[in-house]
Amino acid sequence: CEKPVSLRHQKLFRFPAVPLASCPLDLSYLEFFQVVSQGVNMTNEEGSSSLDAPLNVDDECDVKWRGGDQTLRARIVERRPKNYRKRKTKKDTSIPDVDSLKPDEVDYYVHYIDHDRRLDEWVTLDQFVLDSLQRSEKKEDAGEEEARKLRKRNSAQLDFGAEGAPNAESILSGGNWRGSSGDPTLAELEKEHEETTKVKNIEKIFMGGWEVECWYFSPYPEEYADCEMLYVCEFCLTYMRKKKTFRKHMASCSRRCPPGKEIYREPGLAVYELDGKNHRVYCQNLCLLSKLFLDHKTLYYDVDPFYFYIICATDDHGAHIVGYFSKEKQSAEEYNLACILTFPQYQKHGFGKFIISLSYELSKREGKTGSPEKPLSDLGKISYRSYWTHVLLNLLAKHDPKEDISIRDMSLQTGIKTEDIISTLQYLDMIKCWKGQHVVYVKQKTIED
Repeated sequence: CEKPVSLRHQKLFRFPAVPLASCPLDLSYLEFFQVVSQGVNMTNEEGSSSLDAPLNVDDECDVKWRGGDQTLRARIVERRPKNYRKRKTKKDTSIPDVDSLKPDEVDYYVHYIDHDRRLDEWVTLDQFVLDSLQRSEKKEDAGEEEARKLRKRNSAQLDFGAEGAPNAESILSGGNWRGSSGDPTLAELEKEHEETTKVKNIEKIFMGGWEVECWYFSPYPEEYADCEMLYVCEFCLTYMRKKKTFRKHMASCSRRCPPGKEIYREPGLAVYELDGKNHRVYCQNLCLLSKLFLDHKTLYYDVDPFYFYIICATDDHGAHIVGYFSKEKQSAEEYNLACILTFPQYQKHGFGKFIISLSYELSKREGKTGSPEKPLSDLGKISYRSYWTHVLLNLLAKHDPKEDISIRDMSLQTGIKTEDIISTLQYLDMIKCWKGQHVVYVKQKTIED
């Protein structure tokens, strides 16, 4: 009994090796297998297969990213029974309570820690690495759970009035969320907004022949929320739940470009300017659609104070929307851009820089300098930083080094606000202190690179 169990027995009976050094020498075969069985039971109780109830909200665990070999640390945000969408579509009133189900009969919505919310997704139990499970110490009582679900249900509904117009309490605007104003009322609204938009309600959209995975929550009306696939007409932005309805609409839709005034055209590209007041329905549909890919957009439907600039790729079939930006008609902070979006299927093609450049060209025509409305998304920051760097280095490359140039001069020539120029030069480590003054120090190699 002092010898380890042979490999042949381990493979035949699939029992883990157990320490037998302290066993009596006269251990019978029956007693031996009882000891091994106790080891198996101990393993089942302490290991990952011992779950007798679903995982809880706020539990943390490693999750196999998209079912592959890579694992990321994740926190559970929400739970639902498996086949929830099918049951809801059939109006099944017997949807069970999650806590009454087995762990593998539940889908879990997870947020990957230290990653953007657009990566959040629904996963099944087999994607969890349960050995790394860390239970949450916070226990949510039944009242808090019900209140959270109620807020979530309410957020999926737009409060439409008798004539179909949205009420003031639930409207979408063309601007960004300004939660840093210090107003306690806005802070409370921001907190509620964060809670109610934790879980994306639409999985994918189909638009212009592209099937696109959605990134964030958007407050579509209740009958369209919780869709696995939402069909969107790329010309009028009308949205539909069923593929059959979508096909009928595309066969009868006469529009082949956005409404409004065409202000720019080159081969394969066109830009349309829309007044939110004159084209309210189209702009509202655009706000709902863009919210699926923007995390910082406000939940307001008041599009009247905004201009919208729609960027389209053109061909023989029409003008296909690839992105847009909006800006306030009157901005006290002199913002030249409120929201910017290039749809995911058209990213990495240079449209983002074109949209940013267009916003500054419009500012220069007005004789003003401009800056984007804050906060910018992570992708927005990358795009703007890249654009500012490109413009400033081009300006310095063409400038005569024998002549002085101030940051104010650079601002007037580029239309970029001085604070954005300073932050970019600091990011590039080009501002140095020389003889007690701050100067812009640029190496020729940096400009050439």
